[in-house]
Amino acid sequence: MNYDIFNGDADGIIALLQLRLANPVESELVTGVKRDIGLLTKLTEKVALTKADKLTVLDISMEKNKPGLLKALNEGAGVFYADHHRAGEIPESAHLDAHIDLDADTCTALIIDRLLDGQFHYWAITAAYGDNLIAKGDKLSKAAGLSVERSEQLKELGTLINYNGYGAEVEDLHFHPATLYRALLKYSSPFDVIADKSSPFYRLQHVYQEDMNNALAIEPEHRSEKLSIFELPNEPWARRISGVYGNLLANQNPNSAHAVLTKNRDTTYTVSLRAPLSNKQGAGDICSQFDTGGGRAAAAGINALPKELIVSFIQTVEAFY
Repeated sequence: MNYDIFNGDADGIIALLQLRLANPVESELVTGVKRDIGLLTKLTEKVALTKADKLTVLDISMEKNKPGLLKALNEGAGVFYADHHRAGEIPESAHLDAHIDLDADTCTALIIDRLLDGQFHYWAITAAYGDNLIAKGDKLSKAAGLSVERSEQLKELGTLINYNGYGAEVEDLHFHPATLYRALLKYSSPFDVIADKSSPFYRLQHVYQEDMNNALAIEPEHRSEKLSIFELPNEPWARRISGVYGNLLANQNPNSAHAVLTKNRDTTYTVSLRAPLSNKQGAGDICSQFDTGGGRAAAAGINALPKELIVSFIQTVEAFY
């Protein structure tokens, strides 16, 4: 059995998209909302793997999935693992083919792009934009000879695919990530998606603008030279827009950190933290200091930050930067 295990955001979807456009296989898709990052461990808890099984794991932290990875390797399953998040110690195993790159200016889809020698390079550029690697996306677009208009199209598509991954549960999303992946797999080029008026691009374009308009009406709860915090309500639109809204804020003020706090159904908050674009480090380390927190250097989050720890969170962020 083949299992494709991937983050439900733009980077995870497009990383797998490139692999399966290059090498189509029948597989069981294992994915979820962007913050559902324990996908490998969840799978190994439910399924008894064998030496006949092959796992492709994309854009989820190896560190956060170490129990599942070790279980899969001990059972003899072959694991291909590509990611750019905190990995911890990488196990040594003949069954593991690991491609981990923690550079703040890369993403999983760009790792796959290198392995495929740029076979679906426009898709990789789309993923870079979706992962808010805007300067990297612009650089790659220019090197590829794309016009400003064409690069802006890839930026919008990447942003929309990424936007679709945010939510507390899949019911918050407009497309289940597996459904969106299957829909996009029909297109060998992202420009074909944009050319097709019946593609998911146009549905996402419409709902994205509605959600973003709601977010832009929110005033900051906290603003200093080092950090701005915006608080969003416990509403599906807020859960959907939180990540890409954080990216927008980061691009508007690249010398400051930004945090979007979205109220959960209890008394906690989901946190999306963006490091200053001029100093893309520390976000993952900061969020990892809090229970349910983690991420990478430039962008990280906390799934359930208690209200009483918000002041501590602010102090931690401002002390770092």
